[in-house]
Amino acid sequence: MNNPFTTLNNKIKQTIRDKAIERAKTRIVLMQKKPEDFEPDELEVIVQEEEGKIYSAIKEKGLLAVLAVLGFNIFG
Repeated sequence: MNNPFTTLNNKIKQTIRDKAIERAKTRIVLMQKKPEDFEPDELEVIVQEEEGKIYSAIKEKGLLAVLAVLGFNIFG
């Protein structure tokens, strides 16, 4: 039997990761570059930086507010 909190935690982490990837893509476009211009390690660093920004926002604004901004519905 799956622990519902583990499942929810994994969903939250995946949602944050997906949002960080979207932000990384936007950041790359704003730099007037393409993802192909970067090595995989460099892309991972950019995504991790964006994840860090999201986690900082969670700490600053509260988990539920940030999840709402990310479009994550914990009740559905």
